[in-house]
Amino acid sequence: MEAALASEVTTIFLLNSDIFNIKSLVDRIKGSNKSAFIHIDFVEGLGNDNKAVDYIARVIQPDGIISTKGNLIRHAKENGLYTIQRFFLIDSLSYYTTIRQVASVKPDMIEVLPGVMPSVIQRICSEVSLPVIAGGMIDSKQDIIEILKAGAIGASTGKISLWNL
Repeated sequence: MEAALASEVTTIFLLNSDIFNIKSLVDRIKGSNKSAFIHIDFVEGLGNDNKAVDYIARVIQPDGIISTKGNLIRHAKENGLYTIQRFFLIDSLSYYTTIRQVASVKPDMIEVLPGVMPSVIQRICSEVSLPVIAGGMIDSKQDIIEILKAGAIGASTGKISLWNL
């Protein structure tokens, strides 16, 4: 957390949190003039249902949420949160399922994993009309350059050495 707050990144994704620390983490991030996004699927002690989304929107007040679950994305949008739907692209079926889900759920943005697939990122960017970020297995500056060349607007990575490019 300290490295993320001290870095030049403008947005922090919280992937490891629980019901006891999530509010203070979001407050610290927002207090550092950065955007805070909670990966709701990973908050320990909080269910993956609409009441959890209501609680996060009203009490925790992040800038947005990340989830693989379309129902949570829809409900978060109804609560005024910015939404990022995360998709794992492992084969052609998951690719086409992603395209259908995006059209149905209408998240504000999508994140595709693994992010080191520039040709697939380019295809998905051409088929969806919303911003795409790439994450997962990003290990170098070159990976990020290729992701951006493919049409993604950004990359999500936990590798600290890539945060200040």
